[in-house]
Amino acid sequence: MTAITIPLPVPFPATLVILLSVVAFIVSQIPTYLRRRAFIKANALQPLQSAVHTLEPFLGLDLMYTAVRHAQRGYYNRFSASRFAAHGTTFATNRLLFTTLHTIEPENLKYMLATGFENYKLSSIRVKAMLPLFGQGIFTTNGDQWAHSRAVLRPSFTRQNMRPLLEMMERHWASFVKCVPADGTVFDIQDLFFRFTMDTATEFLMGGSTGTLEGGVGESAGFVEDYMDCCFEAVRKIAMGPLGFFARTPKSLDDARDRAWAYVDGFVDKALARMEGRKKGDGVEYNFLEELAQQTRDKTFLRTQVLNVLLASRDTTAALLGNMFYLLARKPEVYKRLRREVVSRIEGEVPTEDEIHAMTYLRWCLNETLRLYPVVPGNTREAARDTMLPLGGGPDGKSPIFVKKGTPVLYNVYAMHRRKDLYGEDADEFRPERWDGLKGGFHFLPFNAGPRICLGQQFALTEASYVTVRVLQTFDKLFAHDDRPWVEQYSLVMCSKNGVQISKDDSRANANPIRSQLRAGLYRYTGEWTLGANGTIKPRWGFGGTRGQPMGTNYGNSVD
Repeated sequence: MTAITIPLPVPFPATLVILLSVVAFIVSQIPTYLRRRAFIKANALQPLQSAVHTLEPFLGLDLMYTAVRHAQRGYYNRFSASRFAAHGTTFATNRLLFTTLHTIEPENLKYMLATGFENYKLSSIRVKAMLPLFGQGIFTTNGDQWAHSRAVLRPSFTRQNMRPLLEMMERHWASFVKCVPADGTVFDIQDLFFRFTMDTATEFLMGGSTGTLEGGVGESAGFVEDYMDCCFEAVRKIAMGPLGFFARTPKSLDDARDRAWAYVDGFVDKALARMEGRKKGDGVEYNFLEELAQQTRDKTFLRTQVLNVLLASRDTTAALLGNMFYLLARKPEVYKRLRREVVSRIEGEVPTEDEIHAMTYLRWCLNETLRLYPVVPGNTREAARDTMLPLGGGPDGKSPIFVKKGTPVLYNVYAMHRRKDLYGEDADEFRPERWDGLKGGFHFLPFNAGPRICLGQQFALTEASYVTVRVLQTFDKLFAHDDRPWVEQYSLVMCSKNGVQISKDDSRANANPIRSQLRAGLYRYTGEWTLGANGTIKPRWGFGGTRGQPMGTNYGNSVD
């Protein structure tokens, strides 16, 4: 019997499949290539003048490692400024096979944020990191969705609606003063600023304060802690860059987010209940949430906008105040002049809005603080389509450059604000007098610019001015009780990682155990932070030495 052999079908050669796929891809890219070449020619775009060459040229892992190391030490923005000093005001890097542009050119920022606004959008990395807590709000959306959120929020930040702020702040100021040691011992005033602004922001936004200055118990204390935990998780994912897309959020943080949402939802429900049968303008005290509810009854939308504005109104103001008083405590001549202006202009104990706005030197001090330590020191935009930037190309870097769709563009305001060609040879010094005649522009961006300029800018400056005036009225002098240099705590905003340790009596210096043990070389800041009660940020301390040196002796080293 002869066996019948059935021939098997010959498999289609795999190499041919791959070849055809490559050819198909190349053909599909021809129209894009021709369109981009025509765009480059029409706009006279030139090759980028500068790029950072890394040891590992494909993924840029060595550059990412260096950046993370400096961020952990609290020197990320100083490191970033040093890169601009070495490579120019606009350069490129490779991260995970993607080209990333970096710039501190005012003209480039003007184009991205204003004149070429439609060509750029929020970074996808930032949006994905912030969505879990903040939802589809003004800080996480683009296009029509963003425009709708902004249009709904804008009426709530008119000057008329800002007027009740001072009365509300005065109530919380009484609680602030109670937290200041009466005997003149050292305390962390930045901690009090974050608690004060949380209390005022939640009352302004939701009609109910968290009461952290009063000890904050129950749901209020839990909300603050949950909110801060979720903010730090967002920062972690943003810092991871493209790798953040693969990061998993622990279930405990999902639970924290749900509790934070539930807390805000409770105020949303109360606001909607009070709105029933109430007519607008019936004389009730202003409430942001109820004002917003005049335009929509969408509970998710209301909660989302409250959380987005809470970030803008609370965190930015507290960071600004902490940074400014860190500087004022070390510049007694500036503090003296500023206090003289306050005492000479304010007739009563409580400042009025007009009195605050009339204080020129106060405005200079706020501007100078925002210049040296911008509360949002860096940001990112992503090219929404094939576009350009006005500067960075050609041999001298003065020609426009091509920016491919999807390219992230990082701009570092901290580094730009310290450019000596923009602010003089003393750009690293705190000198409020430089603002005598100095005008703003795209070289000074403490609150962003263009259509996305911060809606809460007036809120933040009014509150910061009010608190500054009240502190100056309370303290004849301020004394710094921390010998370490300023180190950044960079979360969603930038503040002093070590807090701001001050007193009103220099004779109480020995009452600060941190200072005395630092001088003895026995105690040091570990470079880490921990979350304290009421959502406050606390430095983590430790005994012993590092690399054979006593702790406390290795501060002030330059960024390597």
